[in-house]
Amino acid sequence: MNRNMLRYARGQPAGFKNVIERVAIVGAGGTIGSHITAALLQTGKHSVKALTRKDSSNKLPDGVQVASIDYNDQASIVAALKGQQFFIISMAPTAPRDTHSKLVQAAAKAGVPYVMPNSYAGDIDSNKLGVDTLLGPVAKANRDEIEMLGMQWISVCCGFWYDYSLAGGESRFGFDFDKRSLTLYDDGNTKNSTSTLSQVGRAVAKLLSLKEFPDGENDKSLTLSGFFNKAVYLKSFVVSQNDMFESVKRVTGTSEADWTITHESTMKRYEEGLAQVKAGNMAGFSKLLYARSFYPDEPADLSAKAQNELLELPNESLDEATKAGLDLVKVLQQRAERMAA
Repeated sequence: MNRNMLRYARGQPAGFKNVIERVAIVGAGGTIGSHITAALLQTGKHSVKALTRKDSSNKLPDGVQVASIDYNDQASIVAALKGQQFFIISMAPTAPRDTHSKLVQAAAKAGVPYVMPNSYAGDIDSNKLGVDTLLGPVAKANRDEIEMLGMQWISVCCGFWYDYSLAGGESRFGFDFDKRSLTLYDDGNTKNSTSTLSQVGRAVAKLLSLKEFPDGENDKSLTLSGFFNKAVYLKSFVVSQNDMFESVKRVTGTSEADWTITHESTMKRYEEGLAQVKAGNMAGFSKLLYARSFYPDEPADLSAKAQNELLELPNESLDEATKAGLDLVKVLQQRAERMAA
């Protein structure tokens, strides 16, 4: 019998341990993957195996097992995933479209029961937002494929990454720190739920440190199985661009007079970004994504669903997160290929 169908730890075969110990990850050195990897290692409860391309230049932390794979050789991916209990996929949006499917198919062959798909974003139940931002249908197809192959998924709904988006240039949260300019979308007062990179890392580590199943029918404690084929929701801050600007001014010791501020319509920015993408210019993607998420009547605010208390996630300081964002500016500028995404 497939152990996924057994709902309680007591019904499992002899020798079963009701914990997730062996975790594999693609993108362990990337923007979000590095934070997830660090948080998993910090728990001391998990071995972390990083699947990397042979030509990858990403530096990985001590304690990570490294498995070189070739995306065109399924056997190499299957071999790397054998014996792993949970597989986390985190990739740049610029990765070839079929990469996710290659990984998921290999995971199924290797017998991995659970997959976290490459979707660290808005509410998966916001279908219109998903369609408008072009991300929804792809993410849905990825989840469907995981289920079709007999595995189960847990998706992360965290909203925009606060520090990354603040640092990522004018097309994201509107800030250009080199020019000290800010483009406010509409009046700059529309609030979005955001999460710091470290909060996402903490949430995934908390999740994978839960028991896999309840011990028995009277065990009402939080378990990983409670999240199967569902999303986990989290947040750090629910903020508008004006809220961010106040924090930026505090952290940088600047005043409004030091900045050049312009206003643009979110709808106009969205249409411009969409036209760029349709013409094959992916630089328009960030523009359409962020503009659409700040529509005043349909913002990307999932904070009402956030499970921070359930996962015992800490409250964070907005100004500390802004400082982290400022530290990321130069890092992201050096990663030019990400900025084009």
